[in-house]
Amino acid sequence: MPSPLIDRISVDLGAQEPWPKDVKLFQPYEIEQILLPDNANCLAVQAFLKMCNLDFQVEPRPNAEFMSPTGRVPFIKVGRFVTAELEGIVQFVNGKGISLTDKLDNELKSDLRAYMTLVRNVIEIAELYICWVDKETYNEVTNVRNGSVYPWPLNHIKNREKRNQVIKKLKVLNWYNKTIEEVYQEVENCCEALNVRLDNKHYFFGDKPTELDALVFGHLFTIITTPLPRTDLVEIVRRYPTLIDLVKRIEIEYFKKDVKVT
Repeated sequence: MPSPLIDRISVDLGAQEPWPKDVKLFQPYEIEQILLPDNANCLAVQAFLKMCNLDFQVEPRPNAEFMSPTGRVPFIKVGRFVTAELEGIVQFVNGKGISLTDKLDNELKSDLRAYMTLVRNVIEIAELYICWVDKETYNEVTNVRNGSVYPWPLNHIKNREKRNQVIKKLKVLNWYNKTIEEVYQEVENCCEALNVRLDNKHYFFGDKPTELDALVFGHLFTIITTPLPRTDLVEIVRRYPTLIDLVKRIEIEYFKKDVKVT
């Protein structure tokens, strides 16, 4: 296994090269396989790359998670280099002299990182809880979709392995023993904080988007457009029309007809 130092050197070397036209973004299949948190993270990276005006092509793979250097999706292949997840991809793009935050001072950049951490630690963890702990969602959605690309009995084995992995993470984070009502309350508190920060501005930090806007778009758009047995999550998000307007604005400005908020 490559050392972190070697990985860091590889990223630095890749960042020195120009952005090629054949960049591939790898993720699970959208129609039959991808789950709520992975879909949100993949869409967030797509939004970020579009905001940077960088070319890429989405490459669905049934084993994208296992192809990723971090075990998480999405990841991009840029020339000879592979970089995974939004934070790593942002860092890689920044190394090429392309930044959505170069106009922000250090205090604002610190605020941005704090809000991104908030989204990661609340909305994404809530999505994992709902997909893997809520029995109704697990039985009707997660169990079917996550195992759809494997034959029986491998699909059953893979679902059990993934569920055990997620539950272990939720226990470490003290989320596993929360009630579903407590999870929804955490999401509402997070949306309230994001709503206050947005404060009717075009984007979170003014007239131009940042990776925070991309991250929030990815998660909220996915929540709004993903059918689940329970509607509580989408109902919470829809209580914040300012956040919904942000999602629609990013959809129109960067995705056009690719995606649609209803």
